[in-house]
Amino acid sequence: MENTKQNRLRAILLDPLTLAILASVALLIIGELISPGFARGRQIVSLLTVAAILGIVAAGQNLVILGGREGIDLSVGAMISLGAVLAGNAMNGMNSGIGIAMLMALGVPFLVGIVNGIGVTIVRIPPLVMTLGMTAVLQGALVVYSQGVPSGRAAPALASFVNQPLAFGIPGILFVWVALALFMWFLLRRTAFGHAVYAMGANERAATLVGIPVRRVRVLLYGLSGLFAGLTGLCVIGYTGSSFISVGDQYVLPSVIAVVIGGTSLAGALAAIGAPWRARLR
Repeated sequence: MENTKQNRLRAILLDPLTLAILASVALLIIGELISPGFARGRQIVSLLTVAAILGIVAAGQNLVILGGREGIDLSVGAMISLGAVLAGNAMNGMNSGIGIAMLMALGVPFLVGIVNGIGVTIVRIPPLVMTLGMTAVLQGALVVYSQGVPSGRAAPALASFVNQPLAFGIPGILFVWVALALFMWFLLRRTAFGHAVYAMGANERAATLVGIPVRRVRVLLYGLSGLFAGLTGLCVIGYTGSSFISVGDQYVLPSVIAVVIGGTSLAGALAAIGAPWRARLR
């Protein structure tokens, strides 16, 4: 029993997420020692706001990686830019345009993600090639749409929601981040869809044999990645106030790194679940 507890404690301490949290705390302490005031509440909230934006796009990236077949969505940066530009032009600084901005920022990238999924699943294009090609297509479309200049402005209500305290001194985007984290936990751990994602990521052939619609699930995973990227674009324009065609480029590699730090292996679901489940799925 004692050895079991020690092994469990060792596993927790060596978990990538635990190490990331400890490293963050250490950096805050070092920053406070070097520059007093660095670890104040307002500064921490500002850091968490930036982290929340990255966390939203990483949620979609995580789904694609868990689905296996070396899935990585390199088009999330372009879809963030797409969502931000579409939302900015739909709102154009007016609160009345938030509804249509949300529909466009979420709906269009979702459809683009579905196209990615079809290309990967039906046409059998490698994920890196398909999503990188989609990036080029979207960047070209954005240049034509915006004429290469910043366009659109965030509505005051959206900017306030992202940047200003909503409750308890915490901006609204952090509540969205927490709600999304709980949703992802429930989706992956408590639903048949989540179990299907883990199963196909661990052994796609076995998942097919037990009746899981692997193609349909994988297409949907890329669609959800696009949807989360579009939501990130909506948050980005709320954070910055305006948009430009390359605003999402900086989130591509960090979204993959965030997934890995969170404990998901680039090998897919097989490395993300425990040994007993791996044995069953094999």
